Amino acid sequence: MAFSALDSALTGPLFATADMAAVFSERATVAAMLRVEAALADGLARAGLAPEGLAAAIAAIDPAGLDTAELGRATALAGVPVIPFVKAIEARLPPDLAPFFHLGATSQDIADTVLSLQMEQALLTLLPDLIATLDGLCGLAERHAQTPCAGRTYGQHAATVTFGYKVAVWASGIAGVATDWQLVFDRVRSLALDGPVGTRSGWGEHADTVTDTACEVLELSGSSVAWHTRRARRAEVAWWLALLLGALGKMATDVVHLASTEVSEVAEPHVAGRGGSSAMPHKHNPIGATVILAAASAAKGHVVTMLDAMSAAHERPAGAWHAEWHALPQLFGLASGALREARALAEGLVVDTARMAANLEMTRGLLYADRAAAALAPRFGRAAAHAVVERAAEAVRSGAVSLGDALASDPGLAGAEAMLAAAFDPAPALAAAAARCAQATQSVRAFTVDFLRNCPT
Repeated sequence: MAFSALDSALTGPLFATADMAAVFSERATVAAMLRVEAALADGLARAGLAPEGLAAAIAAIDPAGLDTAELGRATALAGVPVIPFVKAIEARLPPDLAPFFHLGATSQDIADTVLSLQMEQALLTLLPDLIATLDGLCGLAERHAQTPCAGRTYGQHAATVTFGYKVAVWASGIAGVATDWQLVFDRVRSLALDGPVGTRSGWGEHADTVTDTACEVLELSGSSVAWHTRRARRAEVAWWLALLLGALGKMATDVVHLASTEVSEVAEPHVAGRGGSSAMPHKHNPIGATVILAAASAAKGHVVTMLDAMSAAHERPAGAWHAEWHALPQLFGLASGALREARALAEGLVVDTARMAANLEMTRGLLYADRAAAALAPRFGRAAAHAVVERAAEAVRSGAVSLGDALASDPGLAGAEAMLAAAFDPAPALAAAAARCAQATQSVRAFTVDFLRNCPT
């Protein structure tokens, strides 16, 4: 039985990738705890506070030999998994080394540093799908830079754009969030070895040696003061993940509408058995977009949890820190599944250009209403021109006439035929959308090239 959709054997594969699940697995967590304790032991040895062989003895312990179920049962009593973990490791160390294990540290030191290591790996795990999504969207935008498509505001046809421009908006939104990846990555990679109340008193005058060594071994940054109760960096990670999911959600929202029966301008890539219905054999539901939207919706609550955790009492709070354990791993899991689906959409979205063209004709020229009003404004004035076109648009909506015919039949517009002819030429609108599409894709491609050049991987 699972209490989380991400941990469920039934629904977990839908919402999170196996790679991300592995980062936060019990086995990976225990292995990271051993790694942190070994780094602490290196620092203790360098400071002369522990024997030289302690770190090697810790590193030699196989995490697979630890019974995580038993550790879990003990955690239910202890309140923190580090406590039974420490006891289990002490029992496996030689008697001459065991007294020095975990010396001067506290449970939160280990748990927070472990989470730093896991978030570091989790952010790296997101990168391939993130970069591939941006690359795929740029390619899709470039291929359809000149493909006419209805621009929609308030769910209604507004003016002509190109489908490439629409995709470029998706790509730019995602890239805008991705620009902060490096900042977030650098800020999460922080050591948290500071002792029971954050003063490092257990190591006395050797505290700098202990923590500097651990930073060096783990390749993490240090801090001038404990961040046991300074949780802004963790909240920043949560916020960034939610923003990423929101940017992906913009794309998914559009895809769901464009894939609807009445619109049918795009379809998710066909995969046998995907998107069907248990009752309706004809269905091809947009599963990828659905997963993204579900993740974006679920993320908000986890961000609130992380923001609440910032109001931490004194040197260690009750409950707020524990609540983070629910939020951060699930946010990373949700982001991994959403990016997997976004990549599939970016690389395989099926575009029906003929349907886009047909839909443009659906409103019989109303997409050109703004240009018609602008064309008439120099002769009749802006307000009068707007009113004339608005009356003609109402005639289009109430009958079978086109906007062009409605305007042509207006006796007050005699002699304005040349002005109106230019207004119904789609070329300027398509050129403007294509230009913006090119600017956006060039910017996103430049970002990805620079990003990959400087990426830690």
